[in-house]
Amino acid sequence: MQNRESKKNEKFERILEAAIKTFSKHGYYKATISQIAKEAGVADGTIYLYFKNKDDILKSFFSIKTKQIFAGFKEEVKKGKSALDKLRRLIHSHLGSFENNREMAIVYLVESKKRTNLSKDKIKEMSALYFELVKEIVELGQREGTIRKDLSIPLVKQMMVGAIDEVITTWVYTSKKYSLSSMADPLMDLIVKGIGSDKER
Repeated sequence: MQNRESKKNEKFERILEAAIKTFSKHGYYKATISQIAKEAGVADGTIYLYFKNKDDILKSFFSIKTKQIFAGFKEEVKKGKSALDKLRRLIHSHLGSFENNREMAIVYLVESKKRTNLSKDKIKEMSALYFELVKEIVELGQREGTIRKDLSIPLVKQMMVGAIDEVITTWVYTSKKYSLSSMADPLMDLIVKGIGSDKER
């Protein structure tokens, strides 16, 4: 029984991964169930044993895959010994996760910006969780004295998320080949130190 359940979960994951690859290659609206089935190595009809339709697959991507990624962020942040260490770990984990699955990065970026009825609720949910995580790190840093106490936390959250999103977007669409993770430390340095010179500060 457990073996059957394991195989069922394995096939579900395989189809979901195949759908992510297909969506990233053809775009969500142009992708077909047949293309997803071919990528997954299953018959077209098998898809419907696990998902109602293509919309259901996209919903599962946002409700399952993005939650798995966020859970990884939280686990990595927990290992941090200080606010700045936690922040560095969050940035490294975020960029590393998307670098390890470029297709997922493409689907997330494209569909999250569209905010269709299929995805907007899940995106709101994940954004709220991410913002809360950043807020906790900033407040810890303020208590430690490593982050300024006069900062607007909502602005800090917007700046961080916007900066990370732009770094990932540039990496996805640029013709240049480089490691996305290599941007983590420079981004961390920019967030913490800003762009003002020591003389100006």
